[in-house]
Amino acid sequence: MGIKITCLVDNRVAEGLLSVHGFSLWIETGKEKILFDTGMGDALFHNADRLGIDLGLTDILILSHGHYDHTSGIDQVLKNSQNTVVYCHPGVMRPRYLVRDGSARPIQMPQKSMAAIDGLPSHNIHWVSKSGMINERIGIACPIKRETSYEDTGGPFYLDPQGLREDAIDDDLALFIKTEKGIVVFVGCCHAGLINTLNQISLLYPESKILSVMGGFHLLNAGKQRLDMTISALQSFLPILLFPCHCTGKNATQVLKEAFGDQIIPGYAGARYEF
Repeated sequence: MGIKITCLVDNRVAEGLLSVHGFSLWIETGKEKILFDTGMGDALFHNADRLGIDLGLTDILILSHGHYDHTSGIDQVLKNSQNTVVYCHPGVMRPRYLVRDGSARPIQMPQKSMAAIDGLPSHNIHWVSKSGMINERIGIACPIKRETSYEDTGGPFYLDPQGLREDAIDDDLALFIKTEKGIVVFVGCCHAGLINTLNQISLLYPESKILSVMGGFHLLNAGKQRLDMTISALQSFLPILLFPCHCTGKNATQVLKEAFGDQIIPGYAGARYEF
């Protein structure tokens, strides 16, 4: 049974949709309807309506990590879908800051979203602290081991406004779905690193080929060395389709495109894919 994917929120959009710095995917497996992240602001609801997607039918909500641009509007999603089951890491609601030049900006999950998750009955929330399968086809990789020397979280992220305690963003997780041809991987910002993420899923299921990865790769500020080493490491996963979105960045997307050609398909809100 195949899967259908619609990008609901992204920095890039099709005509008539709202563009924001954020990310969200709608995934239909034939059995489940999965909402992967919820983006920022009203873009999720506006775009879902324009694309003919009823968020009230959400069976599973998966949160890739606890940043505001992936977790806005959770209260509205859960209000309209009483049976939704949420999967996220226990650290998803930590206070978080982007600290640059002595100035701190809060970037944690919005309070309304936190309150909605806190108010869920126990059977509607699963705190994910180890990798495994939700069912026979759907799995979550978390926490993701940080093993490469060249990958980092991609920014000045901290747990305090003074910038004294670095945020490793250890709540970063990846969703993966097994198909007849292999594994399709979904990431939010990939703060754990694209190669770290792929390596972990490959170790968990060495018998399965990774077909594709879709989401933000957080290469926006990556230098030449990191990009070169990422491209080198990706060689072992070829052939693979990469759908860079959100925080991947124009430069990194272009560099990947030059290296892998048609295997790079830049994502945007409104795009639809099938596997």
